[in-house]
Amino acid sequence: MATVDECRAALDKLAEQFGELDQETRTKHVVNRTLSCLISDLGVTFHGRIHQEGLEPFTQTPPVDGRPAEVRIRISSDDLLSMVNGELDMARALLGGRVKIDASLGDLLRLRKLL
Repeated sequence: MATVDECRAALDKLAEQFGELDQETRTKHVVNRTLSCLISDLGVTFHGRIHQEGLEPFTQTPPVDGRPAEVRIRISSDDLLSMVNGELDMARALLGGRVKIDASLGDLLRLRKLL
C-alpha cells in the first residue's frame, strides 16, 4: 500500500503529464470540470479541477461550495501509482473494476481521449 504522500506525488505527476498535451487536444477534449479522486485503501480523497489551461494541483481540501465533483474517480493507492507510471493501462483497469469513474457519458468519452 502506498502512502498519502506518494499518492499526492503521483497526482502531481499526472498534472505534469497533462500539461504536456498539445493545445489542439486540450481544446478538442477538455472542458472545465471538478474532480475528486478517492484513494480507496487509504480512505483519502483528493480534489482538483481540469480545464483547457491544465490540471490544477490536487488538494485534500474539499471545494468550499460543498457540491460533489463532476468527475469522481475511485482507485487504490498502488493502482494509482502504477497508472501514473505507465504500468497499468486505464482501459484495462476500468474493465477489470480496479478503477471506477463516476461521470457523465460525455465526460467519460472526453477522458478516454486524454488517458
